Amino acid sequence: MATIKELNISPVGRVEGDLDVKVYMENGVVTRAHTQASMFRGFERIMQGKDPQAGLIVTPRICGICGGSHLYCASSALDTAWGTTLPPNALLLRALGQACETIQSIPRWFYAIFATDMANKKFANKKLYDEVVRRFAAYVGTSFQSGVTASGRPVEVYALFGGQWPHSSYMVPGGVMSAPTLKDITRAYAIMNQFRNDWLETTWLGCSIERYQQIKSWDDLMAWVNENESQFNSDLGLFIRASLEFGLDKFGQGCGKYIAYGTYLHKDRYNHPTVDGRNQALISPSGFFDGKLYHAFNHLDIMEHVKHTWFEDTAAAHPWKEPLPTPVPSQNLAHTNFDDKYSWSKAPRYQGHSAEAGPLARMIMAANPANLDHQIHDPLFGDIMQKFGPSVFTRTLARVHEAPRLFNYIHEWLGQIRLDDEFYIKPEEKDGIGFGATEAARGALAHWIEIKDGVIKNYQVIAPTTWNVGPNDDSGQSGPIEAALEGTEIEDSNDPVEVGMVARSFDSCLVCTVHAHDEKSGKELAKFKL
Repeated sequence: MATIKELNISPVGRVEGDLDVKVYMENGVVTRAHTQASMFRGFERIMQGKDPQAGLIVTPRICGICGGSHLYCASSALDTAWGTTLPPNALLLRALGQACETIQSIPRWFYAIFATDMANKKFANKKLYDEVVRRFAAYVGTSFQSGVTASGRPVEVYALFGGQWPHSSYMVPGGVMSAPTLKDITRAYAIMNQFRNDWLETTWLGCSIERYQQIKSWDDLMAWVNENESQFNSDLGLFIRASLEFGLDKFGQGCGKYIAYGTYLHKDRYNHPTVDGRNQALISPSGFFDGKLYHAFNHLDIMEHVKHTWFEDTAAAHPWKEPLPTPVPSQNLAHTNFDDKYSWSKAPRYQGHSAEAGPLARMIMAANPANLDHQIHDPLFGDIMQKFGPSVFTRTLARVHEAPRLFNYIHEWLGQIRLDDEFYIKPEEKDGIGFGATEAARGALAHWIEIKDGVIKNYQVIAPTTWNVGPNDDSGQSGPIEAALEGTEIEDSNDPVEVGMVARSFDSCLVCTVHAHDEKSGKELAKFKL
């Protein structure tokens, strides 16, 4: 009998369920992989028959770290279904909430979830290992402590306008239920300045935000790292140098296609919400990148597959047309067959393609030269993708690269709030269909709603984790994490930290357990709770 070893690589305090990552190895290389979401959640079924605005209360509980993103989607879906009017102040406060939730996630995720793996003994022979351990080791690392503490500041701003975080419900169809004062605005500025002074510029960048945002290419970034001692020894400088020394740029490539719904609706360009008008109003642009060309995003091109899920078989369908998920009889789940049904996660596809969602997708869209004047223009990751392509390092760098820009947007939007103007315009409730989307910290998130006879007939949610951890589709095409694991070289089969780093680079909203199997014998070599 195989000896099963469980190793807690680092603490992952999440509430969203469990993800089993099963990898098969031959001669130390992952030959195939399966991602298995092992808990049925069924929020869509909870919503059926409820008042349309129940989503404002229920769906923020889907996630304990990005509930504001679900609220953003729930309110936006009703905006399009009911044809609301949104005042500029409402769009600003929604964008502020989304940005604060995303920026707080960056240091929290980097130190508490990802960077602790860089302190694994696998890298003990590297020159930078001792410094990485000193700063990034779980709990005891000097930057671990300061970074996790600093991550609490931006959500204090969220709570000023949203009443609480997480699980607030201040975004509603027609605007926001918020009445900020000048004192609230002033306090928000002060809190964000503390975030900048305590961590963003001092610990993370080692320079001003303005200096960092001058970077436009990979060569610019490397010149920035070596420009002076402060930047060289900053946490970002250390991460870049250590990642290249540790080889994090050599594995975890993925499916090579990327999807972003975009977020942050311009205060003057989405006052009469429609699904068709959304792309043009976005500040962080949407799109689909097929590895060579950019394509305009159209939510109607999304289909969900259930062939390899523990749901009753139905044809792949768009969320407006697919039925609520119905689990197959429990006796069929006793033995997992990875050629058949093996996950509670559906498999979303865009124009038939598996597509990676997340910060890397957002940064690729930001590099699109066709972006509108009010949208983000940032060529850095277009250059990086051409030079190196995707990897654990590229994906992680994309996540942390967003922090300075988000800080500036928060400051800009705070200054645009007009306290004497409207924050809410009461809508007329009616039957219809709606679509609401955003970019959560982890990527593309959307809600679809169908209202009939004054109640919810159908509600569908596709989270970024669904895009990334989804199983094979009807044609056998792997999901993004499954694809990213294939080809990964495992140095120690008894401690496959590389598998954990690939999974963590996507930051799936699930506690991960990795099972390593020998491809030829089928023997389970080890089991790890990540």
